[in-house]
Amino acid sequence: MKKLFVSALAVLALGFTSCIEDDDTPIVIEEVTNNYNNNGGDDNDDACIVKSGGIAVNETWTADKCYILDRKVVVQEGVTLTIEPGTIIKGRAGTGSLSSALIVARGGMLIAEGTTSQPIIFTSEADNIAIGETAGTNLDENNIGLWGGIIVLGNATSSLSGDVTEKQIEGIPASDTFGLYGPGDGGAIDDQNSGIIRYVSIRHGGSLLGEGNEINGLTLGGVGSGTTLDHIEVIANKDDGIEFFGGTVSASNLLVWAQGDDGIDIDEAYSGTITNAIVALGVNSDHALEIDGPAGSINGACVIQDLTLIGNGSLNSEYADYRDNAQIASNNIYAYGFGDESDVELDNDGVATNYNSGLISFSDWEIVLPTAVTAVEDIFVNKATTVTVTGFGSEATAVSSGANTVGADASVLSWTFAISTGGISL
Repeated sequence: MKKLFVSALAVLALGFTSCIEDDDTPIVIEEVTNNYNNNGGDDNDDACIVKSGGIAVNETWTADKCYILDRKVVVQEGVTLTIEPGTIIKGRAGTGSLSSALIVARGGMLIAEGTTSQPIIFTSEADNIAIGETAGTNLDENNIGLWGGIIVLGNATSSLSGDVTEKQIEGIPASDTFGLYGPGDGGAIDDQNSGIIRYVSIRHGGSLLGEGNEINGLTLGGVGSGTTLDHIEVIANKDDGIEFFGGTVSASNLLVWAQGDDGIDIDEAYSGTITNAIVALGVNSDHALEIDGPAGSINGACVIQDLTLIGNGSLNSEYADYRDNAQIASNNIYAYGFGDESDVELDNDGVATNYNSGLISFSDWEIVLPTAVTAVEDIFVNKATTVTVTGFGSEATAVSSGANTVGADASVLSWTFAISTGGISL
């Protein structure tokens, strides 16, 4: 193993700035050869670069190397990290403060633009995937929580509890101020551009930071509409697949498979549009969709459309839970493979009231009925204690398997690991 130490000038450029308070040591770049290949032979020149700490100047990660995230790697304000197509990034195992994650702080930018044949892959260090490959052989959808995940933060409008202007993202300790999202003192930047994430696969993440506090596969806090989120896959994350905390960014062509909690989670008045997505539940999954609303006085509604939801059968995980003042239009949803007890749920009086007033709306749901369910309306359940609703479930139609006219276009997601390996059945 050989270690490459940056020069004194580079140490100053790459060292932590005042926004990174939990570690004031410079970055050490460690090149590891012949450790990350499938045959283990000495003739393999594969090399991995270990990254830890703050990125303070623009840099590019290239596909002829793999990269190891050792604890938190932070793209700081005013800095761009570019990742070439086909690059493999591996997160090192660790919990608590040792959890690994790639974090784009407010004002930073990530340009991670893969292709259908050369996706950018974030995975665990335990994955035996080698440079030039798109899949390893030793991990599957049941290997969860082996590293952290990707977190992107911005200054777009977010409805935060107590009407504060900024908040610490979940999964990052409060002492790490690079974890803040929301407008802050400078006001909302709703069209902010935090970069491009396209043709990116995120696998085996969600390491534990504390009791009940894991990192999502992709966490988006206050991200602006200038950001591009397109063709993103999250597999086997211990917590949620993708979670939106406020912000105005839209996202398209998403696939989440075998997450430990919710597939797509929305909170704090997220007000973008999610188009063409597949959520396939695994043995550890809870809801396909969990929808929360504003936490403060700022209202905001989002749209989700053209989704396919695939259940986990007799495990009876839920289609969707609408909670906490949710405000959303849910259109063109196809669902199948769920259990007899799975439901689409209005969780309380507030969301029942929002449904009655049109702040929550449904259109064109098509559902393959579970064995013991005889009427599609029975899947739609109002759990409010004092507010009644009329017509909830009338927006849905029972269909035979494969006879759907709505849902995701899976053909454009054929590049994903989940579909290309036959991991999920469509």
